[in-house]
Amino acid sequence: MLSEKRFIAYLQYAALLSFILCISGCTGRQYIAPPAAKVIAKADTLHGDTRIDNYYWLREKSNPEVIKYLEAENKYTKAMMRHTEKFQEQLYKELLGRIKETDLSVPEKIDDYYYYSRTEEGKQYSINCRKKGSLEAKEEILLDQNALAEGHDYFRIGIFRISPDHRLLAYSVDTNGSETYTLYVKDLISGELLEDKVSNTYYSVEWANDNKTIFYNVLDKAKRPYQLYRHELGSKPRNDVLVYHEKDDSYYLSISKTKSRQYLFITLKSNTTTEVRYLKADRPLDDFIVMHPRQHKMEYYIAHHSDKFYIRTNDKAKNFKVMEAPVENPTKSNWQELVGHRDSVKIDGIEALKNHLVLYERENGLKKMRIMNLANHEIHYVDFPEPVYTFRPNRNPDFNTNILRFTYTSLVTPRSVYDYDMDERTRELKKRYEVLGGYDPSLYQSERIFAKASDGTMVPISLVYKKGIVKDGNNPLFLYGYGSYGSSSEPGFSSNRLSLLDRGFLYAIAHIRGGGTMGRYWYEQGKLLHKKNTFTDFIACAEHLIAEKYTSRAKLVINGGSAGGLLMGAVTNMRPALFKVVIAKVPFVDVINTMLDASIPLTVIEYEEWGNPNEKEHYDYMKSYSPYDNVEAKKYPSILITAGLNDPRVQYWEPAKWAAKLRAFKTDENILLLKTKMGAGHGGASGRYDYLKDIAFEYAFIFDLFGIEK
Repeated sequence: MLSEKRFIAYLQYAALLSFILCISGCTGRQYIAPPAAKVIAKADTLHGDTRIDNYYWLREKSNPEVIKYLEAENKYTKAMMRHTEKFQEQLYKELLGRIKETDLSVPEKIDDYYYYSRTEEGKQYSINCRKKGSLEAKEEILLDQNALAEGHDYFRIGIFRISPDHRLLAYSVDTNGSETYTLYVKDLISGELLEDKVSNTYYSVEWANDNKTIFYNVLDKAKRPYQLYRHELGSKPRNDVLVYHEKDDSYYLSISKTKSRQYLFITLKSNTTTEVRYLKADRPLDDFIVMHPRQHKMEYYIAHHSDKFYIRTNDKAKNFKVMEAPVENPTKSNWQELVGHRDSVKIDGIEALKNHLVLYERENGLKKMRIMNLANHEIHYVDFPEPVYTFRPNRNPDFNTNILRFTYTSLVTPRSVYDYDMDERTRELKKRYEVLGGYDPSLYQSERIFAKASDGTMVPISLVYKKGIVKDGNNPLFLYGYGSYGSSSEPGFSSNRLSLLDRGFLYAIAHIRGGGTMGRYWYEQGKLLHKKNTFTDFIACAEHLIAEKYTSRAKLVINGGSAGGLLMGAVTNMRPALFKVVIAKVPFVDVINTMLDASIPLTVIEYEEWGNPNEKEHYDYMKSYSPYDNVEAKKYPSILITAGLNDPRVQYWEPAKWAAKLRAFKTDENILLLKTKMGAGHGGASGRYDYLKDIAFEYAFIFDLFGIEK
């Protein structure tokens, strides 16, 4: 093993060499030495197991050597990709050319105002506007995000809340990607900011009905939203009243307002349990009331309607059921069943409007929309025209309406906004977002197939490709996966994807266990001590696509981010020869070290997702799949890894350490790149143009490995 001193020297030499080759325009990869991270071993002993972590020092964000190393990796990546820069620019223009740069959202009517956002050509961010009385009225610009973003490499709006009287706007801003927001209040009549400025807030802010009281949540040192404060406009934030403090580290706190505008809810949530506290929105000084004390592994979520609360819960109902309770005494003993549990159908959400209850369901992997007339309990479903599709409900802020707005899309149909008349059962297309450049959906085909997992479970795969593809094993295929938190990977449209499809790629989504595509059972079979099902399901999907000659091992690209990056790391360790290219975006790969450190954001909260490694059974199981801990001396595919220096969800050091260990162990000559955004977080670039440049970079990386030059 090289000494530490020699490793440091090698690191400095590699960084310098990479930089020289970059500025000299060298395009030959064989002449460029990759950076090497110095080895400073740290030993941990737990459950009788000693682990040596040679790259633990990369956690030291304040250490200049760490920043130098990340910058050296970025210079190396730039040098290795220099020969593709013209292609990257071509791809960027291609991606941009499909987007209507100057565009308008569908206006949303709230009381006497129409709210909307618009974009302008050449500007990175949206402009939030409204008109009073009619769509022909004079436009009022509420917030020009481009002006606010000036001077910042990163900019993102967190919350955007109009006061009940429409005079004030509460909004929050993050300028470094850390997901720590500063809250501002703007007077929409004068256009001036009030002095009410609050730092360290999160995504949750709501107005009381008095137009002067704001509730907001703040973060603890581990970035957990744990306290709720009440602020009265004109008062000093340091004097704000602490309304609730959640002391259990496995719970996080949020505040919301009912569609009826009559109640405020505090929701306290772990990964398996919830507790809701409610308060009349026009009595902000009163105490919040507990609806039902937290009960381990019982979740419940509330909607308000007139004299009732509707409750979606998994109490003795794994896929959820809907209960109702009187507002005057909504304790659990008074809950009455309205919609029963079904093993084959999961209720993902409910929405209460004046005359209707909307149930968002999922059956056999497809989302469904069930409408109940509250007067007569008559039920009908909204029909959708394609075999593979998805939708999402819009905000629907007007409680007193029979019109439900939703956005529909599929792998071939662009985003389409509909207004659905729940009485007449008719729909009106309000807007289909344009795809410029002559996109013709009839040239593309989508389908859903199933792969058999190692235990016999049938795993859905959504596919899209250009018609005329021959299944002969010669097609490149891009396979995406996530498979955690019960989150479903929806088969929606992306104009960016056309750059793959038009070059002969097939695009596939593996709806693996750990996600929520097939209901709550599906999720629970891919978490904790069943987590490996997520990985073996993905491998089964890849093998099925190869067996059915959609693609071959030599043509298969896989992609996943965050927990999906864990998936990428795990399957690459398990079956490296199965894939040609791996794209791992902000990957959660250092499972043991992260889950042993309670000071890291999300760690304690996530014990119910991954397990607690302080317990030997969970420790041993995690160690058996943790990507960082299972890197071996063997051949790996070509890999692109991304990271964000300010990422609070997956700390930058996880991908950095993984890349360093892979470099030290892998026995192949395949390319391995680490690209760290030095001023961003988990989501990467914030601007819409910068985001497209990141996509162009990833596509250029893939196409270059396939010999595609244009």
